[in-house]
Amino acid sequence: MSDSGQADMEHEVGSGNVFADLGLDDADELYARAQLGFHVHKLLTARKLKQREIVSLLGIKQPEVSHLMNGHFSRFTTDKLLEFLKRLDQNVSIRIRPHRPGEPYQEVGFGI
Repeated sequence: MSDSGQADMEHEVGSGNVFADLGLDDADELYARAQLGFHVHKLLTARKLKQREIVSLLGIKQPEVSHLMNGHFSRFTTDKLLEFLKRLDQNVSIRIRPHRPGEPYQEVGFGI
């Protein structure tokens, strides 16, 4: 036990990409889609749209809206998520540079 009376706990520091920490082969792609999907979700939530309004705005069916609003972003391709951002009047920029050791091959930044 530590001085504070709590048991010392072992832990492992994550990489910042839960998919990589789980050892998934397509971890970078899944992480990028999760970030894009989260941003789409955040924009839709901020607009307080009803599901039928989202259907019309994004051009998808109601079950897909449910998946999107429930955080099932891996059901959508990167291209589809980028299309959603376009329909939400967002500017998307892609930057290409050499990979550095220890960083993901794909990452998404907001408000740059």
